[in-house]
Amino acid sequence: METALSLHGRPVASIFELLGTKENDITYSIGWALAQCPGFRGTLMDAVFPGEPGLTIDRVALQERASAPGVTDIELTGPRAHVIVEAKRGWEVPGQEQLRLYAPRLRQDVHKAIVVMSECTPEFASIHLAPSIDGVPIVHLGWREIAGFTGLKRGKPSERHLLAQLRVYLERIVKMQNQESNLVYVVSLGSDRPHWSSVTWIQIVEERSCYFHPIGTGGWPKEPPNYLGFRYDGRLQRISHVESWKVVTDLHSELPDLGNPGPWEPHFLYTLGPAIVPPRPVKNGNIYPNGRVWAMLDLLLTCDTVAEARDRTKLRRADGD
Repeated sequence: METALSLHGRPVASIFELLGTKENDITYSIGWALAQCPGFRGTLMDAVFPGEPGLTIDRVALQERASAPGVTDIELTGPRAHVIVEAKRGWEVPGQEQLRLYAPRLRQDVHKAIVVMSECTPEFASIHLAPSIDGVPIVHLGWREIAGFTGLKRGKPSERHLLAQLRVYLERIVKMQNQESNLVYVVSLGSDRPHWSSVTWIQIVEERSCYFHPIGTGGWPKEPPNYLGFRYDGRLQRISHVESWKVVTDLHSELPDLGNPGPWEPHFLYTLGPAIVPPRPVKNGNIYPNGRVWAMLDLLLTCDTVAEARDRTKLRRADGD
């Protein structure tokens, strides 16, 4: 009979959780499963090389350093195939220069690819990853997809058991990306109307029920938050759940009121749910006029200022580490 296991007071549901949840921990877990489970390897290869059945892998290497520059996260080699995997924990993809370091290792192979694994959506990845680099195809696979590869119906019981453990682990990783569901990203809204828009910033939020910002530049989030808070006139005015979002590069086509000032860098465009209005005034406190902060929803609704909610959020998160 099994008994409950906990680590630092938290239940452990998968052996892989004992490694941790950092980027290298995820990489090592995936590598171990690939080495131990032929069915998992085959499913991955089918996804990387659709229409090329029967490609096999006979070596899985972690943190491989070759004569060429760069250290690969996972390297898969077989008689007719060579795949380099670069894994990222969150909404991040490697830059072109990093991927270019790996290309020379693959140029002589018949079936070759660089696989980027991350939490990014296909839309986000397609904007930030080229389809190929120096003649080597680049394939993006999300963690949800990788977790789906573990659902084998055939194979040895030991293989299916290990993959079930990996699935629990990966689903926890995916869940942790959204574990901060109680966090609100609080931004400042101006009452001015940009020269390229027929409506003000406040109207965009309150009348159009949407909001947008660049992705990952200038301190903006790389991942879409679950809640957005909006402050102006010296206090927090409303909080809205993000009902849906998309990555766009042409905001004018989505919101004609904005005009068309020229090419846009990639933006998150959010559709906002009904407003949650604080039951009492929540003043800004010690925050820069245009400052953007993270704060937990319950604290925003109970603290006297946004700054207090921000500071108590930091303390709460530090205590939970």
